[in-house]
Amino acid sequence: MRNIILFIRRFFILVVFFVLQGICIAILVKYNKTYEAVFANSALEVTGRVDNQYNKVEYFFHLKETNKQLAEENARLRNMLASNYIGPETSVLHQLDTTFRDTVGRVRMFTWLPAKVVNNSFAEENNYLTLQRGSNQGVVKDMAVTGPDGIVGKVVMVSGNYCRVMSLLNRNSKVSAMLKKELYTGAVDWDGADPRFITLRNIPKSAKVLKGDTVLTSNLSGNYPPGLVIGTIDQVQAEQASNFYTLRIKTATNFFNLQYAYLIQNEQWQEQRALEAQTTK
Repeated sequence: MRNIILFIRRFFILVVFFVLQGICIAILVKYNKTYEAVFANSALEVTGRVDNQYNKVEYFFHLKETNKQLAEENARLRNMLASNYIGPETSVLHQLDTTFRDTVGRVRMFTWLPAKVVNNSFAEENNYLTLQRGSNQGVVKDMAVTGPDGIVGKVVMVSGNYCRVMSLLNRNSKVSAMLKKELYTGAVDWDGADPRFITLRNIPKSAKVLKGDTVLTSNLSGNYPPGLVIGTIDQVQAEQASNFYTLRIKTATNFFNLQYAYLIQNEQWQEQRALEAQTTK
């Protein structure tokens, strides 16, 4: 303790200088949008690189589970190959490139980009992930993110080689969802409690809802392709004061050991949003 006091007394002026310098930088960044944007971009790049180094060690201990997920994903993709179908109406191309038309003239709607997860939080009220893919690799803000088993979140920040993803386990995250059997739509969100479960609301009581039913992204999900798995119904609760159910959904994605994800670009999403923004309110 005595040595700490002596150290402070000896370097008091230098310590005060750095403290004041830090306060000045914080005020400058907070009240100047240009500096705030530059700082946020630089901070994301630096933290992304640090998280990447840390993740290399953590990744080693998850190789078995990662290999299992990749094998399952490869099996699903092989089942989607055009060679498994007969007739031109069902021959769909599944490839990771920038080609926007297939051999029968259909326009590409979604482009998929693989990415490695280098940071992931799931114990906070507002959780985020960092993916090792950024604007240099074609990532833009608002891209949807899914994993091998189900959806993950959406991109909210992008730097050169990394992007920040708002997790499905975030109080500000809302995704339009539908029941696979009934096709009723609602919205899923997270209550900040158990990272294994989210909540689906606004499903009418006229729907035949059962535990174990699958919940998918709907046609109203915007940047998400319709039909992606969100999870399965774990609990059904009828609201007493309304004609709707509140459903507890077990997420298909296991956020505790997520190692890889896919960024999804809706090639017509910007056009849709621009048109909707022109609507008179």
